[in-house]
Amino acid sequence: MRKQGERVRIVAELVSAHDGIALWTRTFERDLKDIFAVQQEIARAVAESLQVTLLGTDNQSAQSATANVEAHNAYLQGHFLFRRSNIEDFRKAITYFDRAIELDPNYAAVYAERAEVWTLLGDQTGQRTTLYPKARTDADKAVALAPALAEAHAALGWVQCFTEWNFAEGLPQLEKAKMLAPANPTANDLLARIVVYLGRVDEAERQARQAVELDPLSVATQFNLARVLFYAGKLDEADACGRKVAEIQPTASSSHRWQVLVAVERNDGEGALREAELEPDMAFRRFEHTLAHYIRGEREAADATLAELIAKDKDRLAYQIAQAYALRGEKDKAFEWLQISFDNHDGGTLSLLVDPMLRGLRDDPRYHALLAKLGLPTANER
Repeated sequence: MRKQGERVRIVAELVSAHDGIALWTRTFERDLKDIFAVQQEIARAVAESLQVTLLGTDNQSAQSATANVEAHNAYLQGHFLFRRSNIEDFRKAITYFDRAIELDPNYAAVYAERAEVWTLLGDQTGQRTTLYPKARTDADKAVALAPALAEAHAALGWVQCFTEWNFAEGLPQLEKAKMLAPANPTANDLLARIVVYLGRVDEAERQARQAVELDPLSVATQFNLARVLFYAGKLDEADACGRKVAEIQPTASSSHRWQVLVAVERNDGEGALREAELEPDMAFRRFEHTLAHYIRGEREAADATLAELIAKDKDRLAYQIAQAYALRGEKDKAFEWLQISFDNHDGGTLSLLVDPMLRGLRDDPRYHALLAKLGLPTANER
């Protein structure tokens, strides 16, 4: 794609993945104001060349699109920054999404994606009480504007489950998103993130793998697949996915978390420390160092990093502090911090049912009481 002044030239090529032979090519030259018509024209041309019918795409794209080129450009810039997956870029993404909505207040796709950013930004900064309501407002707006848009229902279901812990209403929204667009990576990814919390690990793995297949260069899909595989005990694959996250986006927050946790599960102190040193997010680096020092038998260093973690990051990482105490076998402290995590509405708390780091707590009545308060299945219900 090349742009000169107000003209754009797009060369579309269809290539056989089997042997690399070009099957079809066409050049489109249009005024930039017609860019959305060009997109639809290319899609139709490719579909005709494949002799297939695209079902449902016109309705979805019409509801989610905008006729404002500047708004679309702002959305694309926000989307790019969102996918970089760290606090600084989340904040930058919000400014571009704000601009897109200012230019087109009915741009449903932007509301849906901004809702997801609000949830992650709120959880990662600890500003949950401020930012979670913004996520719900945006998700509701997206559904109101585009009731047939998969991303809108996925955003609403994600917000209801992740920020409100309302699985009864949120899960049907995520399932509706999947029904509306079975091949949508966002619909698959967000559904996988939630069903794994409910203990449906095999289903979550299928959804997460499909999301990665549909969008293999997304940090979000790779990161979530790593999470699901870790919970499933598939450590080699979890480690590989974690490394893929770091390869795709080295600045992504907690991009070395799963590599560290896999090393901890293997009692590999050297590996855990090596990966922790590469962690770009300083709060998660402190958490990962705490674990690595402990399994290396460096109790003084582990105590010091844990104290620093508590002093600097208790609002962000209360759940991770509980994980650290659970690893150390300090049950009372672990439950103390799980309660803080619960009270803070920390998103990590939702991992309670499936997190292997907490296996030492599962025989304690306090563990089952927390599961019940979260609305997660207890041992008798699974």
